[in-house]
Amino acid sequence: MAEKTEHALERLVFFSDAVFAIAITLLIIEIHPPHLEPHAGDAAHWQALAQLIPKFVGYAVSFWVIGMFWMGHHRAFGLASRYSARVLPWNLALLMTIAFMPFVTAYFSSNFTARVPAVVYCSAMLVAALLNLKVNRTATGPDMVDPSVPEASVIDLRRRSLSVALGAAVAVALSLVYPPAAPAGLAAIPLWRMLLGRMAG
Repeated sequence: MAEKTEHALERLVFFSDAVFAIAITLLIIEIHPPHLEPHAGDAAHWQALAQLIPKFVGYAVSFWVIGMFWMGHHRAFGLASRYSARVLPWNLALLMTIAFMPFVTAYFSSNFTARVPAVVYCSAMLVAALLNLKVNRTATGPDMVDPSVPEASVIDLRRRSLSVALGAAVAVALSLVYPPAAPAGLAAIPLWRMLLGRMAG
């Protein structure tokens, strides 16, 4: 029975890692190199690259966002030693949202100042953050967490997950007010983590 449990947990983690890796790779595939005439000068090339700056910014932000969710997922399942089928639907929903990120990134990057693309992008981040919070809570719950894990480690992980969700909520609010500044809401994540830590202390 222990072997089955360990095998099921490993399969879940390996599958999740694969989805994260594919999604993070697809981000750069959405950015197409500029096509210029064969004898175009340096200025034309620099200008063409400059026009891609919003897409490069979107790539960098989303790479960090997906990486952040993967790190949280990695930490949570690093604390788990047992398998529970209860985590499966939530984990699958999280992966579905992560796989959606390359599309919303490309949409927002191509329409950097428009409100709807910013709202869609930040809303996808918020949904992912809430699902991540649920997955991490389940993975560190009594059905899955390793009994030897200190309670402080569980609390810290859950605090991190909640701070990501609150930061994403700030990003959604900014997307409604001033779309280009929406990704800056992610900068609030460390502040939320510190505030939650002080409230708990």
